[in-house]
Amino acid sequence: MHQEITETFLFDTYAIMEILEKNEAYEIYLDADIIINDFIFAELCYNLTKEKHPNLKEILDKYAQHISYAEPETIRKAMEFRLNWKDRNVSITDCIGYVMAKDLGIKFLTGDKEFENIENVEFVK
Repeated sequence: MHQEITETFLFDTYAIMEILEKNEAYEIYLDADIIINDFIFAELCYNLTKEKHPNLKEILDKYAQHISYAEPETIRKAMEFRLNWKDRNVSITDCIGYVMAKDLGIKFLTGDKEFENIENVEFVK
Protein backbone atom coordinates (compact mmCIF):
# COMPACT_ATOMS: atom_id res chain seq x y z
CA MET A 1 0.00 0.00 0.00
CA HIS A 2 1.27 3.43 -0.97
CA GLN A 3 1.26 6.32 1.43
CA GLU A 4 -1.15 9.02 0.34
CA ILE A 5 0.09 12.53 -0.26
CA THR A 6 -2.26 15.15 1.14
CA GLU A 7 -0.54 18.39 0.16
CA THR A 8 -1.80 20.71 -2.59
CA PHE A 9 -0.64 20.40 -6.20
CA LEU A 10 -1.52 22.05 -9.44
CA PHE A 11 -2.49 19.02 -11.54
CA ASP A 12 -1.48 19.08 -15.19
CA THR A 13 -3.82 17.46 -17.72
CA TYR A 14 -1.23 14.69 -18.04
CA ALA A 15 -1.59 13.87 -14.32
CA ILE A 16 -5.39 13.83 -14.49
CA MET A 17 -5.38 11.53 -17.51
CA GLU A 18 -2.94 9.16 -15.76
CA ILE A 19 -5.21 9.08 -12.71
CA LEU A 20 -8.22 8.32 -14.90
CA GLU A 21 -6.25 5.54 -16.60
CA LYS A 22 -5.43 4.16 -13.13
CA ASN A 23 -1.65 4.55 -13.40
CA GLU A 24 -0.45 3.13 -10.07
CA ALA A 25 2.31 5.75 -9.84
CA TYR A 26 -0.41 8.37 -9.35
CA GLU A 27 -2.38 6.51 -6.66
CA ILE A 28 -0.61 8.39 -3.87
CA TYR A 29 -2.02 11.68 -5.21
CA LEU A 30 -5.67 10.65 -5.00
CA ASP A 31 -6.07 12.42 -1.64
CA ALA A 32 -4.04 15.47 -2.58
CA ASP A 33 -5.72 18.86 -2.79
CA ILE A 34 -6.19 19.63 -6.47
CA ILE A 35 -5.89 22.96 -8.23
CA ILE A 36 -6.30 23.32 -11.97
CA ASN A 37 -6.95 26.36 -14.13
CA ASP A 38 -9.42 26.92 -16.94
CA PHE A 39 -6.75 26.16 -19.56
CA ILE A 40 -6.14 22.73 -18.02
CA PHE A 41 -9.89 22.19 -17.75
CA ALA A 42 -10.29 23.02 -21.45
CA GLU A 43 -7.53 20.56 -22.38
CA LEU A 44 -9.16 17.90 -20.18
CA CYS A 45 -12.54 18.52 -21.87
CA TYR A 46 -10.91 18.14 -25.27
CA ASN A 47 -9.06 14.91 -24.38
CA LEU A 48 -12.10 13.26 -22.82
CA THR A 49 -14.39 14.34 -25.66
CA LYS A 50 -11.89 13.08 -28.25
CA GLU A 51 -11.76 9.72 -26.43
CA LYS A 52 -15.56 9.65 -26.14
CA HIS A 53 -15.03 8.89 -22.45
CA PRO A 54 -18.13 7.16 -21.00
CA ASN A 55 -17.99 9.20 -17.75
CA LEU A 56 -17.31 12.55 -19.41
CA LYS A 57 -19.87 14.66 -17.53
CA GLU A 58 -19.11 13.10 -14.15
CA ILE A 59 -15.36 13.64 -14.53
CA LEU A 60 -15.72 17.21 -15.79
CA ASP A 61 -18.14 18.07 -12.96
CA LYS A 62 -15.60 16.72 -10.45
CA TYR A 63 -12.62 18.66 -11.83
CA ALA A 64 -14.60 21.85 -12.51
CA GLN A 65 -14.82 22.30 -8.73
CA HIS A 66 -11.03 22.70 -8.57
CA ILE A 67 -10.60 25.50 -11.12
CA SER A 68 -8.69 28.58 -9.96
CA TYR A 69 -8.42 31.64 -12.14
CA ALA A 70 -5.02 32.34 -13.73
CA GLU A 71 -4.19 35.98 -13.05
CA PRO A 72 -3.17 38.14 -16.04
CA GLU A 73 0.32 38.62 -14.56
CA THR A 74 0.71 34.83 -14.26
CA ILE A 75 -0.24 34.44 -17.91
CA ARG A 76 2.23 37.17 -18.92
CA LYS A 77 5.05 35.47 -17.00
CA ALA A 78 4.03 32.10 -18.47
CA MET A 79 4.33 33.43 -22.02
CA GLU A 80 7.77 34.83 -21.18
CA PHE A 81 8.69 31.39 -19.79
CA ARG A 82 7.36 29.73 -22.97
CA LEU A 83 9.40 32.06 -25.17
CA ASN A 84 12.52 31.16 -23.18
CA TRP A 85 11.67 27.46 -23.65
CA LYS A 86 10.62 27.69 -27.31
CA ASP A 87 13.12 24.97 -28.25
CA ARG A 88 11.30 22.52 -25.94
CA ASN A 89 7.87 22.76 -27.61
CA VAL A 90 5.96 23.25 -24.35
CA SER A 91 2.25 24.07 -24.71
CA ILE A 92 0.69 27.32 -23.58
CA THR A 93 -1.42 25.34 -21.09
CA ASP A 94 1.64 23.67 -19.54
CA CYS A 95 3.51 26.97 -19.24
CA ILE A 96 0.56 28.65 -17.53
CA GLY A 97 0.12 25.67 -15.19
CA TYR A 98 3.79 25.60 -14.24
CA VAL A 99 4.07 29.34 -13.59
CA MET A 100 0.73 29.40 -11.75
CA ALA A 101 1.94 26.61 -9.44
CA LYS A 102 5.13 28.59 -8.72
CA ASP A 103 3.09 31.74 -8.02
CA LEU A 104 0.87 29.77 -5.62
CA GLY A 105 3.89 28.22 -3.87
CA ILE A 106 2.87 24.66 -4.74
CA LYS A 107 4.31 21.99 -7.04
CA PHE A 108 3.20 21.30 -10.60
CA LEU A 109 2.23 17.61 -10.86
CA THR A 110 3.01 16.23 -14.32
CA GLY A 111 4.67 13.45 -16.25
CA ASP A 112 5.42 15.56 -19.31
CA LYS A 113 9.03 14.82 -20.21
CA GLU A 114 9.89 18.51 -20.69
CA PHE A 115 9.41 19.06 -16.96
CA GLU A 116 11.62 16.24 -15.68
CA ASN A 117 14.25 17.55 -13.24
CA ILE A 118 12.76 21.05 -13.23
CA GLU A 119 12.44 23.05 -10.02
CA ASN A 120 8.98 23.14 -8.45
CA VAL A 121 7.77 20.07 -10.36
CA GLU A 122 6.52 16.76 -8.98
CA PHE A 123 7.46 14.58 -11.95
CA VAL A 124 5.71 11.21 -12.09
CA LYS A 125 5.69 8.78 -15.00
